[in-house]
Amino acid sequence: MIIRLAVRSLVTRPMRSAVLSIGFGLSIAVMAELLGVGEVILEQAHSPALAGGGDVVLSGGIGPLEGARYVLTSVLGSPAFASRVAAASPSRRGTLYLLSANANGPVTVRGGIPSREQAVGDPEVAGQADWKDEPRDRGWTNPEPGDLLRAMDRFHPAPAGASVGALAAAKLGEGTTNVGGWAEWLYFNARSADGGQRFYLTFMTGAPDAAGVRPASVRLQLNRGGTTTNYAARATVSDREVLDRAPDIDVAGNSVRLAGDGTYTITLDLPAEGGLKPLTGALRLTPQVGRSVPPATIHGARGWLSGYVVPVLSGAFTGVLHAGAEAVVVDGMAGYHDHNWGYWQGVRWQWGQVADGAISIVYGRVFPPADVADPGRVPGFLGVIGADGPIAFSTDVSIREDDANGRPRTVTIESHSRRLEMRLRLDVAESVQTSMGLTRDASGAMTFLQLGGVYQVTGRAAGREINFSGRGSAETFRSNAP
Repeated sequence: MIIRLAVRSLVTRPMRSAVLSIGFGLSIAVMAELLGVGEVILEQAHSPALAGGGDVVLSGGIGPLEGARYVLTSVLGSPAFASRVAAASPSRRGTLYLLSANANGPVTVRGGIPSREQAVGDPEVAGQADWKDEPRDRGWTNPEPGDLLRAMDRFHPAPAGASVGALAAAKLGEGTTNVGGWAEWLYFNARSADGGQRFYLTFMTGAPDAAGVRPASVRLQLNRGGTTTNYAARATVSDREVLDRAPDIDVAGNSVRLAGDGTYTITLDLPAEGGLKPLTGALRLTPQVGRSVPPATIHGARGWLSGYVVPVLSGAFTGVLHAGAEAVVVDGMAGYHDHNWGYWQGVRWQWGQVADGAISIVYGRVFPPADVADPGRVPGFLGVIGADGPIAFSTDVSIREDDANGRPRTVTIESHSRRLEMRLRLDVAESVQTSMGLTRDASGAMTFLQLGGVYQVTGRAAGREINFSGRGSAETFRSNAP
């Protein structure tokens, strides 16, 4: 029928049909030309030469590359890559608004490190004798371990409109009116070699109020021989001080300090829950150099976000805790430290980590509220880091929990990436539960489970066979709804 109509139209009105045919042909040709030009422009925009010299451009998959200093030092500068990288230079673009008597308007600008840009052959600075590194540039060219960790472990400004409420109470398992649940916290955990002694420690802050004051809390869960004792304190902290000094932080007589050599010193003075005697003491976390996971942020609708970084994937705790008259000696306990920020109302997650001397492994998955992102489409991740730096990373990851009496009995994690085929199985031996008001959803507060046990790890990472068993940690949630 269509062909018959076209033939009749051509016979009865040949001139009009010819003009229309030519018009359609020209339109298609122009569109094809524009698409071709656009593709060339896009390729040129990603050209290493346009970005400032060099042969390869590294960028984030969905925006700026977070943790660029870590990538330079612990990835490109690691033994696995250092001999293969002639030079590397960080670069950041931005918009500068020029205001003058003669002209106003935006100007695209780019910042970098002079010596690094010259090393990669940036033509813009070649031969510029006055373009030299300043003292602050040495934080990029030759950073101290503590400076590198401090850049990763900084706190973040709460977004405009982030709700204010009793975040400390929420973390302690009490009720909360903090709709939206903005919070940011430092988390530490440690375990003895036999798994008989553990602790979980959190320094948490919420969103600031109109006066620039954040609610804050410190919580320690000390597990000895299967018995858990909880210690906690609440206070307020200055938003400005947190942003300027963190991870150095002071809350109700408790503190965290990061030294230039990368060690964390923690002092504690915490009342016990349930009328028991308070706990005091000092701890020191010494990290294994290079065992970190750089910052990553997941974004959802209406400004929702969830951020995560692991400054210390593997380290050792030492110190003494005084629980009343009893001294708890912390001597070489395996240690871990991460850092979280974002909106947490209606959020849950699965997470775990294990280390075995030369290998450190971390995995996880975040389940956001359904009204900001589809929880089923947010992938899990699994990362493997060795003594010489990162080995492999995968987002093709499944995490399965098998329950007994409503609590996880085993957790199985599998990665099916071409570069990372691995299976982890955690046999749960310890479980500490907390009613988590911070992450409450329509059904109410959820039960937060901190798990411990032995992982069996088998697989291949970047062509390397990995097979070991070791004690590790995990986290998950269970609903309190009947």
